[in-house]
Amino acid sequence: MPDAVVLDLVVNGESIQVLAPPHLTLLEVLREKLELTGAKEGCGEGACGSCTVLMDGRPIRSCLTLAVEAAGHPITTIEGLATEEGLHPVQEAFIQHGAIQCGFCTPGMILSAKALMDRNPQPAEADIREAIGANICRCTGYAKIVEAISSLSSNREDGHE
Repeated sequence: MPDAVVLDLVVNGESIQVLAPPHLTLLEVLREKLELTGAKEGCGEGACGSCTVLMDGRPIRSCLTLAVEAAGHPITTIEGLATEEGLHPVQEAFIQHGAIQCGFCTPGMILSAKALMDRNPQPAEADIREAIGANICRCTGYAKIVEAISSLSSNREDGHE
């Protein structure tokens, strides 16, 4: 097994080459090699969702994904959502609705919500709960998170379904 391989990654829209051992997870490469620390390691087993990033627009557990598996696939981290114009609407909704407490799960929750809204701009509450079901939050009880995501729905005019 080689000591290190060159990985051609596309992270937050930027093509990056990284020299890394082939056994490193995507989470390790993001945090240690690229210094993108938004994705967290909560359990290292894929159970908590704190390491969630988007690969090809779908939420994945970066602690379970080898970095070599991510080569050639667009990866979006929480750091890649905001633009020069401001925060992403999902980020804004989380702030406006108080869906952030300790913040540890927030990046994964926001990315899971973004993926949901990209594929279903009018999700029902059950859709929202399913989309964030793999993300554990120990602080909020999920009510404010569901409320924040619901507020983004294109069929919501008064804030209620």
